Amino acid sequence: MTRILLSLTIVLAVAAAVGVWQRHRIIVPLATTGEPVPAVKTAATIEDGEPFGEDAYFVVVKIDELTYAIAEPRSWANNFNYLLIGENRALLFDAGVGHYDIRPVVRSLTDLPLTFMPSHFHYDHTGQGEWERIAIVDVPHLREQAVGDTLALSWEQHMGSAEAVAAPIWTVGEWIKPGSVMDLGGRELVLLYTPGHTDNSVSLYDKQRQMMFTGDFITASGVVTAFLPKANLGDFLQSANKVLNETETRPETRFRGAHSDDKGTIPNLERMYVKDVRDTLERIKSGEAKPMGVYPVNYTINESMVFVAEPPFLQDWTPTYPDGHEVHQHGRQE
Repeated sequence: MTRILLSLTIVLAVAAAVGVWQRHRIIVPLATTGEPVPAVKTAATIEDGEPFGEDAYFVVVKIDELTYAIAEPRSWANNFNYLLIGENRALLFDAGVGHYDIRPVVRSLTDLPLTFMPSHFHYDHTGQGEWERIAIVDVPHLREQAVGDTLALSWEQHMGSAEAVAAPIWTVGEWIKPGSVMDLGGRELVLLYTPGHTDNSVSLYDKQRQMMFTGDFITASGVVTAFLPKANLGDFLQSANKVLNETETRPETRFRGAHSDDKGTIPNLERMYVKDVRDTLERIKSGEAKPMGVYPVNYTINESMVFVAEPPFLQDWTPTYPDGHEVHQHGRQE
């Protein structure tokens, strides 16, 4: 009997270990159908938005003469993608869920040479179709993954199987080092490496306009997440401090994330929200903040935001590239 109980204990322990190791491979299929989620027929009206096309899936919001938000209010994700235009070229930051082609919208707004840059590699940001030029953050683990300039996204990076979206294989036209300036011609964007939500997440900082485009680092959805594959709370805390340092001399900077709420609110957050995220992460790390739920767990950030993470025993607080790593040394900004 003792031998049987010991064997059963070992089997259960091994099963638990495998379950933890493969938790995302188990949870994502359970939480999704593996089929495309259809666009809803009606959605919240986006203020100052102009519907595009006969089906009006996309809505264009003109932020200024050279900056457009391209919203997807009929998507479950309430995406916001951004077209940033310079004198010589344009840059599309995120391309939305992969069931709808954003390129006709972009071409209705500019005929300049176009560069596509994803804020990160999740399928609801990588869109569909071929791109004239693709820019990717130049960090060691992505360079090692690429074969030359060919980058094939993994399941953990893309997760498109949740909605039958195939992971793309990209030819990278620009590898941009963190801290570098992307010059669009009369318009400069600083590339900030802001991992945490994923290990490939980036933000773009337009200092002249005091405007930062943040992907899923911080959004207007009311939810900040770090529980899917490649998420890391140590990275998130480091990124929050980095963003606060970069904007210290420009406290009026506004943050335009990649998701809205179901009311159609245009992402446009104040700097204090980044401080709230940073402070919450510090409380989580110290154990002061108490999690709610089982998996994933929720932490209250403020009255309008929550942080969704893995339970404490699964949280990783070791940054992918600790302070002092060469990744953080290029193009140090004021």
